Amino acid sequence: MFRMLRVLIASALLFAAIPACAVKTGEPAPSFALPTARGEVIDLARLRGRVVYVDFWASWCGPCRRSFPWMNALHARYANQGLTIVGINVDKRRADAERFLRDVPATFAVVYDPQGVAPAAFDVKGMPTSYIVDRNGVVATVEEGFHDDRRDAIEARIRALLATP
Repeated sequence: MFRMLRVLIASALLFAAIPACAVKTGEPAPSFALPTARGEVIDLARLRGRVVYVDFWASWCGPCRRSFPWMNALHARYANQGLTIVGINVDKRRADAERFLRDVPATFAVVYDPQGVAPAAFDVKGMPTSYIVDRNGVVATVEEGFHDDRRDAIEARIRALLATP
């Protein structure tokens, strides 16, 4: 009896820790406050009023290597118009992320989440996964993976959100 009770409690705790479903378009973006390599904390709530491109990535992710130059270009074109790009690294070892960034530098903000709190809150299924968050903190677009043929559509969505006060 006691053993069965422990199994039931453990199962309940496990399922309570797993989000019921992925964050969807039209829903508020889960909050996060994560450190950069310099120790600054980037807090999504403090970015309210800006369009935020949240990109989950890992050092072992091949498509992430292709997405970084594109995100650097987006940052250069739209940062002054109200776009903030935040790359959330999920590697367990910071050295792996630093090695990736030496090969593929980022001109946008990169934060570290080795415990995986933010990807769990967003219910990220794979790398990379990106969320465009509007000025009100609502998820406007979800992109799973990085697909070259989707870049223009994503950029158009960002431009449209930037044009909306």
